[in-house]
Amino acid sequence: MQIGLLGGGQLGRMMIQAAHRLGHTVVLLDPDPQGPAGQLADDHVIGDYSDPTALAQFAAKASVFTTESENVPAASIRFLAEHGKTMPSADCVERAQDRLIEKAFIESAGVAVAPHWPVLSREQALALPPAAFPGILKTSRLGYDGKGQQTVLSTQEAAKAFEAFGRVACVLEKRLALRQEVSVILARGADAEVAVFPLAENVHRSGILHTTTVPADVSEVLAHQAQAAAQAIAQAMGYVGVLCVEFFVLEDGQLLANEMAPRPHNSGHHSMEACETSQFEQQVRICTGMPLGSPGLRFPARMTNLLGDLWFPNGLDGPVVTPDWSALTSGEQAVLHLYGKSEPRPGRKMGHITERLLDQS
Repeated sequence: MQIGLLGGGQLGRMMIQAAHRLGHTVVLLDPDPQGPAGQLADDHVIGDYSDPTALAQFAAKASVFTTESENVPAASIRFLAEHGKTMPSADCVERAQDRLIEKAFIESAGVAVAPHWPVLSREQALALPPAAFPGILKTSRLGYDGKGQQTVLSTQEAAKAFEAFGRVACVLEKRLALRQEVSVILARGADAEVAVFPLAENVHRSGILHTTTVPADVSEVLAHQAQAAAQAIAQAMGYVGVLCVEFFVLEDGQLLANEMAPRPHNSGHHSMEACETSQFEQQVRICTGMPLGSPGLRFPARMTNLLGDLWFPNGLDGPVVTPDWSALTSGEQAVLHLYGKSEPRPGRKMGHITERLLDQS
């Protein structure tokens, strides 16, 4: 079976690898002919996600479509839905594209989120209550990996940040004392069958995921609470596909949903080695109508992102140096994944390493 995939990044690359292992092919729609997924795709329509001609060519090549990014236009997914099945639907992707809509929907599903306030104008920024600070002002759309967000301590700083973001719609989130950040990845089929992966514990640096450790160091009660909350969100959306929901764990143990990603997620990369079925294989299984695989954990693991900074050990003014992979993969059963990106840049995800952790039980 041929699957249509929107997006040519590393998530798409790893999904294509999973599709090939199961005997399926993938046609890609992406403007970059040499992107991580484009290097492996069986067929490639080179074009913008909203280009009518490219979309029509793409739609003719598959009967089921999925995405590796929540930033593809929802209108394009709706167009594809006229030519086949889309997993997830345009409505689900659209909810994750706007933080204000996303937070309202998560709350409507009965899951708590952090205190937040819309900032749609300079006047709204200046009228924020004292309880909002310290806070993080985030653009409502297109923010990821720490982009489009800034810590603010007062209404004046919020107004200044709003201006710096180009007066686009924003949301101010109350900055809370966090004990941990965790995430739940689940797969939900068209028949509403659900497979939930073990809770993952995440550490970020400069807004970018640095490490994911599984299983998370939390109580069994909290792990079940997070998994149940993610399932409630997926069920409320009628979601079909792989979904990630990120959560904050506060110092007092309270669990708050942060955001969701309607696609495989960086915090699930460990599943390729550490779980019986990877998040990418689940995505392929859903698209092709196969039963979901077991998400069970085969062994405790830690995934570490490899950013482009590694290629500049002497600073940005120094030469580009290939990292010492033997040193970086000296951990217990460490597995290296590189994404085929030709140009390393600071903060750019170039690959990851997954290593088996000694079982402490």
